[in-house]
Amino acid sequence: MTSQRLLNLYTAAFLLFMFTPLVLMIVSSFNNISPPSVSEWRGLTGKWYAFFWMDQEALRADPVLRALDRDRFVGCFGNSLKVAAAVVPLALAMGLAGAVFLTRWRSRANGILWWVLLSPMLAPGIVLGLSALVFWGRLGVNAGLFTIVMAQTTFIAGYPMLILMARLQRQPVELEEAALDLGASPFRVFRRITLPFLAPALASAAVIAFLASMENYNTTMFAKGGACTFATEIGAMARNPNGHPPVINAVGTVIIVLTVLATVLHTLLQHREGRAGKTRPAPK
Repeated sequence: MTSQRLLNLYTAAFLLFMFTPLVLMIVSSFNNISPPSVSEWRGLTGKWYAFFWMDQEALRADPVLRALDRDRFVGCFGNSLKVAAAVVPLALAMGLAGAVFLTRWRSRANGILWWVLLSPMLAPGIVLGLSALVFWGRLGVNAGLFTIVMAQTTFIAGYPMLILMARLQRQPVELEEAALDLGASPFRVFRRITLPFLAPALASAAVIAFLASMENYNTTMFAKGGACTFATEIGAMARNPNGHPPVINAVGTVIIVLTVLATVLHTLLQHREGRAGKTRPAPK
C-alpha cells in the first residue's frame, strides 16, 4: 500500500466519521417516529418541519407535538437574535480596537497584552458565564439577556480581533504615514484608508461573531438566569428523559441546508467575479 492510498483511506474514514451523523440526522427528521430513529421506519412525514406553522388543532391532535411549547421556542429564537444584534457590534468594536492597538502600538508589553486580550477565548464557558452572573449581580443587575450579551462579548470579541489583525498586518503602513505627512488627521486616515481596507474582514468577522453568538451554549447557560435562547432551549429539549423530539432534527437539517446554500452561493459569486476579471480588457 502506497502512502497516497493510505492518506486517501484516512481522509475517507475521517469524512465518513464527520458526516455520517449529519446524514442520519437528516434522514431521521423525515421519519414518523419519536424519539428519532433510522433503524425503525414508520413512514415518511414532514410534520416535524410543519410544527412551526401548523394550526393549533393539528398541533393538539399530535401526541408528540402537543407536548412542545411552540411559542416559547419561537420566543427563545427571537431572544437569540436580540442577543446577537447586540453582541456583533460590541464584539466588532472591541475586536477592532484590540487589533489596531496590537498592530500599531509597538511596545514590550505587546506580548502580555496579546495573551490578556485572548484569555477569554481560552477560558471555559462555565467560568465566563458564572463570572458575568456574579459580577453584574453584585451591581444589582438581574440575570437575563443583558448578562448573556456581556458574557458572550467577553470571548466573541477575540474572533474579530484575530481576523482584523491578520488583515491589518497586510496593509501597507506607508499609506497611513503618507496621509499623515500630507496633513490628514489620524481619525481621517482611519476613516478614509484603514476602515475601507478592513471592510471585507469586518464583514467576515461579523458573520463569525453572529454564528458564535447563536450557537453558544455553555456561557449562555450559566448567565441567562430565567431567560432562554435558541441554543439553551434546544439543549433543554434534548435532555428529555423520554428522548428528544424530532423537531430538533428538523431544525438541524434546516441549518445545514441554509449553510450549504450560502456556501454554494458564495462559491458561485467568487467564480463569476473571477471570470469577469479574466474577461475584462486590460487598460491601455
